[in-house]
Amino acid sequence: MSRFLTEKHNGLSPYVPGEQPKDDQYIKLNTNELPFPPSPLAQRLAREAAGTVNLYCDPECTALRKTAAEVWNVDPDEIMFANGSDDVLNYAFSAFCDEKHPLVFPDVTYSFYTSIAALNHVPYEEIPVDEEFRILPEDYYSCNKNVLLANPNAPSGIALPLSVIEKILQTNPDNIVMIDEAYIDFGGETATKLINRYDNLVVIRTFSKSCGMAGARLGAAIACKELIEDMNRLRNSLNPYCINSMTMQAGIGALLDRSYFESCLKRIGAIREDAAEKLRAAGFTVTSSTTNFLFVKHPAYPGKEIYEDLKKKNILIRHFNTPRLKEWARISIGNEEEMEVLLETLLGLLKERTDA
Repeated sequence: MSRFLTEKHNGLSPYVPGEQPKDDQYIKLNTNELPFPPSPLAQRLAREAAGTVNLYCDPECTALRKTAAEVWNVDPDEIMFANGSDDVLNYAFSAFCDEKHPLVFPDVTYSFYTSIAALNHVPYEEIPVDEEFRILPEDYYSCNKNVLLANPNAPSGIALPLSVIEKILQTNPDNIVMIDEAYIDFGGETATKLINRYDNLVVIRTFSKSCGMAGARLGAAIACKELIEDMNRLRNSLNPYCINSMTMQAGIGALLDRSYFESCLKRIGAIREDAAEKLRAAGFTVTSSTTNFLFVKHPAYPGKEIYEDLKKKNILIRHFNTPRLKEWARISIGNEEEMEVLLETLLGLLKERTDA
């Protein structure tokens, strides 16, 4: 770092994204992207919008909010769009969390949370999940702090029932509860239906996973009108034009093309369950994922070695080298052909190892 970096930032530990190889030699199962292209309608609308990028985009995302409101069954004033769900999280942290309003979240979850808390100088507590990586709801009841939960959680893929989310909201009425629903479309029940009953709820969504738009960077906050106004105050003070015209139109297309959306979810679910069944039959422990990834371990095959051996075979998965996760590996769900290669390769490596 340079000698000019301010003291308030010199202790930051930035988030480390999954590997993004610059060539096509790898089967990429490490960053939970959808293995299918965006909706044909999303692609067409984005191409059409390219002809108008000489003009500023709509800072209010009016057409996109209108479409999203109809699909998500909320009011347009109850939605804010930003440059990916990470951007949404930044506005929520900045708006609602500080030294007087600290934050709690699980110790095993999306690792970006610690980075963005540090950036915003938000005190936080990491609450341990149990030995099966399950969030213990009672740890959050009446905790009297702002709460952030990924539901389903990552990297376990395990979802909490909506009744638990509601009780957390009920028992912390004077604190913000943020529910990060990056993977909710693959399984679980959205908390969006609760925003008109609880003025302390912020639901965070992304188009990166189920909509196949990771490269477009589009995320949303869904909350009561007053909370959205708070976050928009910050967004408009920093980057009012944060969604480009092509991404807006792609988002509209993704929301409208429901048949394509549902077919992708159905395929991912079928591929996931088939892979989980075959891995369990080979002796792997696999968490009960309701997402587009599997979290696995094997008693004879450490997670780091699974990652390294598969990378040598041009297959990328994700390994987290932390004390609680080092024996585990996370495998994004690819298409049918990619998962067939993954399973054949991984089970072959396991056989070589156990036969040696």
